[in-house]
Amino acid sequence: MNTIIAAGTLKDAPDAVRDFVEPLRKAATSTRTVLVSDDMKKRFLRQMMLLRYCELTTQEMFLMGKVPGFCHVYVGEEATAVGVCENLRKEDYIVSTHRGHGHCLAKGADPKFLLAELYGKKSGYCRGRGGSMHIFSKDLGILGTNGIVGAGLPLSLGGGMHAKIRKTDQVSVCFFGDGASNQGTFHESVNIAAIQQLPVIFVCENNLYATATRMNESTLTKSIADRAMAYCIPGISVDGNDVLAVYAAAQEAVDRARKGGGPTLLECKTYRHYGHYVGENASYRPQEEVRAWLERDPIKLFSQLLIRDAILTPGNIGKMEAEVKAQVVEAEKFASESEFPDASEVLQHVFAD
Repeated sequence: MNTIIAAGTLKDAPDAVRDFVEPLRKAATSTRTVLVSDDMKKRFLRQMMLLRYCELTTQEMFLMGKVPGFCHVYVGEEATAVGVCENLRKEDYIVSTHRGHGHCLAKGADPKFLLAELYGKKSGYCRGRGGSMHIFSKDLGILGTNGIVGAGLPLSLGGGMHAKIRKTDQVSVCFFGDGASNQGTFHESVNIAAIQQLPVIFVCENNLYATATRMNESTLTKSIADRAMAYCIPGISVDGNDVLAVYAAAQEAVDRARKGGGPTLLECKTYRHYGHYVGENASYRPQEEVRAWLERDPIKLFSQLLIRDAILTPGNIGKMEAEVKAQVVEAEKFASESEFPDASEVLQHVFAD
């Protein structure tokens, strides 16, 4: 068992990037320490690779016209989903966003059925009816990805209230972005969760941009986690590209919630590699900023850490990567070859008109 440390370097990064991340790295090394086995670390890396290659495949297939509608990929933010969801049990709940494929995979979704859903196939989790932004699985505790910004926040209260009323030790995790933190649903949901002491963990994935609006253009708050003070609940900011730091902070929040300690606001500061949606060029982002964050790729940072600590060799990592790629290729083949729903089923599962 090894003690957690923060990963990565900020050499040659712009001042804005250093100011954003450096305090979090110092906090990770000084206060957020947990024991993580070598086998767990290997699993973390494999999971992040799975999210990455599923999303790269999704992006490619969308541009080929195989994925209908809009598509938002999670490339660059994998450490947050994996770090949080590795603390969860199958019976725990998550509520996700328009950028939710990674959350679903980290919670245990099978890439075959996930890609089939994105393709609109009947073998998908919602029989092809949900698509990219509305993936639901009762069996996995996935209460839905959501195409409406901030709409998942109230839904997470339902999961928390369900656990509290039934007196289980389940927890409900709500993923949302920095843009959603300025929606009324954020304040209402955190307030209710605090008052009711619900077992909800609010995970803000702060990737600096709400679509094309930079965070400092929409709020003067330096850290979204600071808003927790208004509701008398814990607020924690971590480096969202450091899977171990995310895992440690989420473990603390999940343990508190399971023991009846109420909600936590966890802010994971991260960065999406591509535009807001597939096909957008994201020209509003300074190139030096993008380059600095690409150097802080969570998979790259964690691979370097495992090599440094002699947990894996470059050859081991290459083999793992090849295995994950093969798994995703097989999943894409399954999705491509699956059948579309029959037109005669169009009114099934429709409960209002």
